[in-house]
Parts: sequence; C-alpha cells; structure tokens
Amino acid sequence: MPDAPARWLLPALLLVAPAVLAEPAPAPSIVMRERWGGEEVEYPEALRHEPATVLLHHAGVAWRAGADPAASMRGLLRFSREEKGWPDVPYHFVVAPDGRIFEGRDLRYAPDTNTSFDPTGYVNVELLGNFEEQRVNATQLDAAVRVVAWLADRLEMPTADLATHAGVAPGQTSCPGADFLRYLDGGSFHAAVDAARAGEPVEIEVLPPLPDGPQAFAEAEEPAVPKRSAN
Repeated sequence: MPDAPARWLLPALLLVAPAVLAEPAPAPSIVMRERWGGEEVEYPEALRHEPATVLLHHAGVAWRAGADPAASMRGLLRFSREEKGWPDVPYHFVVAPDGRIFEGRDLRYAPDTNTSFDPTGYVNVELLGNFEEQRVNATQLDAAVRVVAWLADRLEMPTADLATHAGVAPGQTSCPGADFLRYLDGGSFHAAVDAARAGEPVEIEVLPPLPDGPQAFAEAEEPAVPKRSAN
C-alpha cells in the first residue's frame, strides 16, 4: 500500500472554504502510524485543542546514517509512554533525513513538552537529527518545507507565524539547532514555504557550514566506500 496523505484532518481544517484556499499546497506523502508500528491511542480529552501554529523542532539526538526512522518512531513512542507518561509521541509529524514524513500525534490533541510553555494550539513538526552537531540535508529540508506549507494552508496560518521551540521557550532549549535555525532566521525556509503555497517550484539552497559549526550532514545512508583496485 503506498504512503498516503494524513487521514485525520481536523474538521475545522476540512471546513476551510474552497474559495479561500483555491489551490492549497498539495498533501505530502505520509507514512501512517500502522506502517511504522504505532499503536492506536486514547487521548485524554483535556488535551483536545484547536491547532493554529506550526512549531518546528529537531530531535536533539544525532542521526546515525543507515538508521531506520520507523524504529526511531517506535522508540520515541516507548520513551513517551514509559518514561514521560505521555499518551503518544509529542510530535504530530516527524521528518526523516531521507525525506519521509511520519504520522505522529493526532492533530486534534495538543502536544506534550519537556519545557515550560503552553503547547495548546501548536502543531509539532520534528526533524530527526541534532542540528547543533549535524547539518540538515537538502532532502530533509525540502520535505520539511512541503509538510509545513501543507499545514499552513489548512490552518490558514501566515508563513511569518511559523514558530520554533527555542522561540516559544526562550532560555530553555536550543531546539531546533543552530544549523537548521539559520534557514528560519535568514528567511530562506519561509520563502520556500511561500513558494510551495503559491504552487511554485520549491528551491532552498543548502548553506555552507557555520563557522565553528558542524561539518557533517545528517545523512540517510552510509557513504559508499570506494572499491579498491585489485592491482
């Protein structure tokens, strides 16, 4: 079965007038919960909210080339339930270094957080990797742009309102990491989201390494090892 757009759009999102969103950004391909091994969840009604703003994160754990994002999702689910006492993973969507987008928490329910701020109204989008120690790669950037554009259209959210974890919890975290944050602070991520929302080609240039910043990318696969000559 091919990956599909998320099946559980909020009724509030579905009721957006077609005249307002004549040509919204297309839904990206989503790896659904059952595909990565996520269990069905019963959420406390106290977590029900009206989603309004996309909030960007990084995992804060260095990505190991060749690792399985589905296994990472299952590990995050176990950690969330067993260590934190949360009903589900704290992110609504998770973007892997290979560009796949994974379904997480139901959009109708507010995320959980390790920091002190009110998460009500936020839609959490996480990029796997630690962008204090790694660089975000082009494939992951492109996928993040597309899922954010799709969500922003359906939330009727101005692109300028896109938020980061460090922005809503100042002094508590460096999330989403310096290497990813510069695309947001410099405006290139927002420009790419606006292009996607307008139905234009998405182009986001990968920036050179930060001075004294990470050099290596969070790569989906191990680099190929050159074959040695028999001579």
